[in-house]
Parts: sequence; structure tokens; C-alpha cells
Amino acid sequence: MPAPTDSVASTAVDFWFDPSCPWAWMASRWVDEVARLRDLEVTWHVMSLAVLNEDTDVSDEYRAFFPRALRYTRLVAAAQELHGQAMVKALYDALGERIHPGGNSDADEVIPAALAAIGLPAAFAAHADSAAFDVQMRASHFDGINRVGQDVGTPVIAVNGVAFFGPVISPAPMGDQALALWDGVLAVAAFDGFFELKRSRTREPIFAQGAVV
Repeated sequence: MPAPTDSVASTAVDFWFDPSCPWAWMASRWVDEVARLRDLEVTWHVMSLAVLNEDTDVSDEYRAFFPRALRYTRLVAAAQELHGQAMVKALYDALGERIHPGGNSDADEVIPAALAAIGLPAAFAAHADSAAFDVQMRASHFDGINRVGQDVGTPVIAVNGVAFFGPVISPAPMGDQALALWDGVLAVAAFDGFFELKRSRTREPIFAQGAVV
């Protein structure tokens, strides 16, 4: 295919995720695929569905999920502060593989397995139940959410400084499809007056790459 127009220089991408969100996971796999094929400089940031909804009227079932989600976001925030950006992505991948494709909703199993997979000590799990880095976690959250407004969720993606909620996709596209979607994102990011394009979801997250739907 022709040389991509954004291949001359690295494209700056910021991606905000809550480790518990399956839609953020799908979008992150797509960004990983684009980064494999294009020159992207991706910075990964934690955000929190618990913080986003702390003053929102949600169902009891949804609110019961927040303590577990908060443990994951606190763990990632600690990784950022103590080990830097590379460990943020490594920990997100390790958590997400177990939470989403792995289907494990038990944080007491997910956390130690994820830490072991990336070489962090078991004692690091204590950060999941500590508020020590909540200020930094909340700052990261609001850095992302304030770019797009309060009436959205996760993921938030910024391309060359222009931020959007989404994309909400299932499954994560691969190869030429991933690049076609990426070029669409670049196109709307380049138009200052673009704000929203949406339709109702008709399928759940499909975690298998290359799945036929």
C-alpha cells in the first residue's frame, strides 16, 4: 500500500485507560497494532471509572464494581510513580490479559499473577490498597477527562494534542483495517470543528484478534 502520510515524523499519542474497562482494552490493542505499523510515540495514562462516577447516580451493581477497579488504578499509578512509563504499559498489559481475555474478576488472583509476569515483587500488591498515590492518579484522570468533558468514559485518546473519547470498537482491527481506522482518527483530529460521531453498540467486546463477525 502507499507510504502513509504520517510516517515522516512520529505521531504523539496519549491514551487514558481504566484497566477494568473492556472497551479501553479493545482500543489499546488497536493502538498497539497501529504502533507496530506506524511511527507512534504513545504515552499511557491511568484514569478511573470510580473517580469519574464518584458523584454520579449509578446502579448499586455498577457501584459495587468500583472498589475492585480502584485497586487496579492505584496499582498502575504506583507503577508510574515508582518505575516510570514503561512499567505502566507492562502492568496494563499484564492486568488486562487476565481481566479481559482471561475473564478473571478476582483481583486477589489477577494482581499477584500480573506482578509476577512483569517481574515486580509480590509486596508491590500493597499499593492496590493504598491511597499513597491517589493525588497523582486523580491528576492523571482529570488531565484526560478535562480534555473531552465529563459526559464520557474510557478510553480517552489524544492525537497530536487533540483528544476524543473512544474509539469504542469490537473487535480490535488488525493490519490494513487498523490503519484505515487510524487514518480516520487523524482526519477528524485535523479538523478543529469536529466533536462527535456515534451510534449505539450492537455487540459486546470480542477479545480474539482477527475474529470474524
